[in-house]
Amino acid sequence: MRIIICGFGTVAQSLAKLLVSRMDDLYAKYGIKPRIVGIFDSRGGIADPSGLDINRLIETKKKFGTVRNYDKSLRNRTGLDIINNVDADVLIETTASNYKDAEPGMSHITSAMKRGMHVISVNKGPLALAFPSLMELATYNQVLFRFSGTVGGGTPILDYAKNSLRGEQITSFAGILNGTTNYILTNMGHGMTFAAALKDARARGYVEADESLDLDGLDAAAKLVILANWIMGMKVTMPDIQRTGIRNVTTKDIKAAAKKKCAIKLIASCNKDLVVAPREVPIDDPLCVNGTLNAISFTSEHSGTQTIIGRGAGGTETASSILRDLLDIRKEILRD
Repeated sequence: MRIIICGFGTVAQSLAKLLVSRMDDLYAKYGIKPRIVGIFDSRGGIADPSGLDINRLIETKKKFGTVRNYDKSLRNRTGLDIINNVDADVLIETTASNYKDAEPGMSHITSAMKRGMHVISVNKGPLALAFPSLMELATYNQVLFRFSGTVGGGTPILDYAKNSLRGEQITSFAGILNGTTNYILTNMGHGMTFAAALKDARARGYVEADESLDLDGLDAAAKLVILANWIMGMKVTMPDIQRTGIRNVTTKDIKAAAKKKCAIKLIASCNKDLVVAPREVPIDDPLCVNGTLNAISFTSEHSGTQTIIGRGAGGTETASSILRDLLDIRKEILRD
């Protein structure tokens, strides 16, 4: 299976290491032999139809900070040049999420689909701003579009709702979809001020470079859009979300909630409305998880409410979701 990778940061490098460690196993169990034929980061890219050496790519990135130095005899190329001119079966999009215009991820995904490539994305920007149209484009071009890693990282939230609850009518859901804000609110529950809890989260590397993505609920809203479209069959984008972040949550609010045996959590919910906002959650509710954990409760017509809990982020965890999507695409191709 020929693969083009967009971006070579933590997630993509974790995926590369995962592919190296499981190469023999993947072929023996699933008959899949991944071959990276093109890859690029923000400083340039390279392509080789015969396949690139994955270990060498990792070493090159570590040494030079970019993959373009992999082999000087290979022409340095831009991302779209590689996508538009190199033959591949699957495009894996791992560049940073952008909620203003979704670029460059949007162009990467649409260009690949138009060339007949299946697409796996862990970039939430394009899905948050244009989920319905991207699904239509995939259908029109008869390609598969998978994005398990956009919600829950390595925790299979999308797969669980779509497959494990197959045949059920999910009527609503609510969840903690951002580990950073959950970590901050958990520490505030232990007595820290908002400023101190934010400083601690920054020091641990939990906060996005653009902290508004976490603190103002943009990340949680993007995930809510993806869930609402994929699971509930809605056709919504980011402007449809009523969004309030956690900047105005005070120690006084935390203490008042504690007196009622509740904790304040940033909850993304889909009932009649799509809302992201701080909410009091009873401490004995399965949804009331602490630290960087994510949790989501699905309420269905006959099965009642079921909650799935897990780590929401991390390079290795998200890389494992990409591999799941890759195997799913392989299975769908063979079925056809």
